[in-house]
Amino acid sequence: MKKRKVLLPVIVITCLVSVVNGQDKWDLLRCVEYAWVNNISVKQSDIQARISALQLKQAQWSQLPNANFSNTTGMRFGRSIDPTTNQFTSNQLLSQTFSLSAGIDVFNWHRITSNITAARYEADASRADVEKIKNDIALNVATYYLQVLLSRQQVDIAKVQMEQTRSQYQLTRKKVDAGAAPELDALSLEGQYANDSSNYISAQATADINLLQLKGLLNVDASAPFDVETPPIEQIPVEPILQLMPESVFGIAMKNQPAQKANELRLKSLEASKKAAKAVFYPTISVGGALGTNFASTDKRVTDVQLVGFNPIPGTIVNVAGTDYPVYSAEYHYVQSKKSFGQYWSGWGTQINNNFGQNIGLSINVPILSGGTAKFGYERAKLNYKNAEITIEQANQKLKNDIYQAYYNASAALEKYNATQKIVSASQKTYDFATKRYELGLLNIFDLLTSQNNLTKARYDMAYSRFDYVFKMKVLEFYKGLGIRLK
Repeated sequence: MKKRKVLLPVIVITCLVSVVNGQDKWDLLRCVEYAWVNNISVKQSDIQARISALQLKQAQWSQLPNANFSNTTGMRFGRSIDPTTNQFTSNQLLSQTFSLSAGIDVFNWHRITSNITAARYEADASRADVEKIKNDIALNVATYYLQVLLSRQQVDIAKVQMEQTRSQYQLTRKKVDAGAAPELDALSLEGQYANDSSNYISAQATADINLLQLKGLLNVDASAPFDVETPPIEQIPVEPILQLMPESVFGIAMKNQPAQKANELRLKSLEASKKAAKAVFYPTISVGGALGTNFASTDKRVTDVQLVGFNPIPGTIVNVAGTDYPVYSAEYHYVQSKKSFGQYWSGWGTQINNNFGQNIGLSINVPILSGGTAKFGYERAKLNYKNAEITIEQANQKLKNDIYQAYYNASAALEKYNATQKIVSASQKTYDFATKRYELGLLNIFDLLTSQNNLTKARYDMAYSRFDYVFKMKVLEFYKGLGIRLK
């Protein structure tokens, strides 16, 4: 009955880990490529790069001529000026005006070309930002990936520990049943086995949580089936540390790191913006022209004309053969009626043709005083450029410090890993001797368990230090531009 109780945790644990069998397993490269496509930060950076590309296109289109077409059609009421005769009228008018204008700057002290240059460098910098985000994501994915591998190796260590304790318990139980060992030894090993089983389950839970965190970084649904390949740690390629000296790595990183490229490109963009801001101080020469015509029609039409009579024109006399004769003018009465909608448009083509006008001209715009817009805009551009220089200096200094720190961390991790290897070797020998002495009855169970726990702790420490060393070396390789690779 006790044996069945002792073996129960093994059955439970086997059921817990069996769900991952048969799944499609992802390697690091697949995880990184998936994150590049689905990670939120990468998507946001890509959108910003597209916005910068649109701003570049807009800046390039500013070289093209401005062209505008306008049309106004409407009714006029009350006293107004007939646009076709320039005479006052009190009649209701249907009026229509057409206008087409175009213009282009022929010289503006390279303001437009400087703006285009600035926008082009900014677009390139935004694309470099995307690469920087991708690099950061790749490094984060590698960190979580290695954390999963470490936790799984710790699961293996805990499993070995549990199985060793189980074997010892079974052997000791036989001795106790034969009267060759006290019951206390079996009870102690049974308690140790229960503790080892608990540690194994905890290690498995930690591995599952680390895998869940990796899924979250990749933006994979938490309920979706997911597992990763587990390459042996000894097969992960690592560059010799002598080939990753910090000064040489820094020199390479200055040329390869997207963050440094983006900073340099933005500095060039701000330099071009400074030139564009300075060009505002100088005159702009433009050429333009326009075409225009109009049409107008009153709401009344003449339906009949009647001769009323003749009236002398005051002050107007014609002398014929020495005799003065007054000049008369005929007086007419006009009969009008409202026009229908179709009659409003009578003569449209003739008016449009007769009122057609054109103009072309050259203009020079000389800025004199504009509320300090040009002056302070140029001063801001200079300060932005100076601030970018300081930002680059700060970023380069931080990069150098990070690389040196990564090198020192990797060197220390290597030394620690070498030390833990020696500790594991010594602990293994101590445990082997302790096991033989226990089997011969020369060592009590408590000393045996102490030796076993020391070996387990040494294995945990070596596993951690080994993965810590590999990760820190991968950081150095990343700065050198070798990417993140585990095989």
